[in-house]
Amino acid sequence: MSTPFRISRLLNAPRPLVWDVYTQAEHLPHWMGPKGSTMPHSTLDLRVGGGFHYQLRMPDGMEMWAQWHFLEITPPERIVLLQNFSSAQGGATHHPMAPVWPLYTHSTTTFTEQGQQTLLSIEWQPHEASPEEIAIFDGSHPSMTQGWGGNLDVLEQYLSLLQTPL
Repeated sequence: MSTPFRISRLLNAPRPLVWDVYTQAEHLPHWMGPKGSTMPHSTLDLRVGGGFHYQLRMPDGMEMWAQWHFLEITPPERIVLLQNFSSAQGGATHHPMAPVWPLYTHSTTTFTEQGQQTLLSIEWQPHEASPEEIAIFDGSHPSMTQGWGGNLDVLEQYLSLLQTPL
C-alpha cells in the first residue's frame, strides 16, 4: 500500500476564481507545469469521462505529454482524476525520465473556501501499481513536494495578476 502524496496551499484568491483557473482551458497554460515550462498544446473536455491532454515544454527544450481522465467533478469543491504520461496521440506511456513510475496515478484536488482565500489540497497516489512502482512513487515525495511547490508558486503569481486592478 502506498503512502499518498499530499500538498496544500492557502491561496489569496476566492474559490470561484481558483476553480475557474484550474478548470478552464484559457487559464491552464499560464500556470500548469514546472516553473519555466510552457504548454504549446492542450485540449480540455471538462466532464466526467472527459479529459485534459496537454504537452509541456521544459526550459531545456525537453517535451512531454500527459493526460487527466476525469472521474468526478463537483464544482467548485472537488476534482478526482486518473493521470498518466502519454504520447502526442493520447496513448498512455511511462514517465519519460522514470520508466518505473506508475503508469497511472489517482489524484483528488479539493478547493476549500476560507473567507476570501482558498485552501487548495492535492492528494496523489499510484493506481493499480506494482510494488516496485509504489516504492518509486513513495520515495519521490520530496521531489514531488519541490515540483508541486514550484507549480503552486506559479499558480499564486497568476492568480495575483488576475486580481490586480488595471
